Amino acid sequence: MIPMDVKELYINFARYNQWANERIYTVCQQLDSDSYYQDRRAFFGSIHGTLNHILLADRVWMSRFTGEAYEVTSLRDELYPTFELLKSARQSEDTRILAYVTDLTSEALALELSYSNSTGQQYNQPLWQCLVHLFNHQTHHRGQVHQMLGEADMKTPVLDLVVMLRDRP
Repeated sequence: MIPMDVKELYINFARYNQWANERIYTVCQQLDSDSYYQDRRAFFGSIHGTLNHILLADRVWMSRFTGEAYEVTSLRDELYPTFELLKSARQSEDTRILAYVTDLTSEALALELSYSNSTGQQYNQPLWQCLVHLFNHQTHHRGQVHQMLGEADMKTPVLDLVVMLRDRP
């Protein structure tokens, strides 16, 4: 069945991100500290650096969506120095993202969002495009974490969207 309301697509993306993040963080929790913080020559260095960047970017985008101020100096700013703090913040942010998209109307998805990027350049785009980016950005960097977990000899979790959809009607 195809959802009658396009909003359901975004709710499923938010549920997927929450599900996939839970799976990634469960494996990361098994790493020793050296492996977790090890520079693996990824764009954000380590597993910690990459997970931190995902959360930071989500907060930047959510501030744009909600109009709440959120100041960052760099997309590499460290939000939390420990895995435990980062995990707790990730869980809260995933709940917040799901609540946000659940409360959206289909009409709101078509509205223009005005925002400036980290260099101050101004953009106007429909909210639906920005939400697609939010979810795609998470998937992109979570894939990098998945790769780094494999390099650390960890059993990597299945993260396919279709698997989550099969398990969660």
